[in-house]
Amino acid sequence: MNAHEVNLAPPGAGADDAVRVVVVDDQPDAADMLAAALALEGCQARTAQSGEEALPLIDQFQPHAVLLDVSMPGGMDGRELTRLLRERYGDAMVLIAVSGSDPDDERVSQTFDNVDHYFRKPVDLAALRRLLKA
Repeated sequence: MNAHEVNLAPPGAGADDAVRVVVVDDQPDAADMLAAALALEGCQARTAQSGEEALPLIDQFQPHAVLLDVSMPGGMDGRELTRLLRERYGDAMVLIAVSGSDPDDERVSQTFDNVDHYFRKPVDLAALRRLLKA
């Protein structure tokens, strides 16, 4: 699947004014729904379905924040994506882990140790909105 953009910013809001967010989730419906909710808040949101797909998108799009699923089967999971993003960008972008898995799972807790924020699925949209506006 290819990454795609969702931008439903209100009329008069320029793309340069919008918070840029990449949503990375191996479940396309989950990624698209979260991106659509962010777009309704005025964000420019793009999605990717794997860590491998997310890296070039992030390099090109230069988002303010990346929401990443912790448990993505095959290839690069959220923990590895987080590690690579920290190596490339340091603290230049906000990394937000999203997981439906048990926080006591070692892979999940190791990812949570390296991100700025985390949410359990389903994501609390009001809390996410407050976070992105801060």
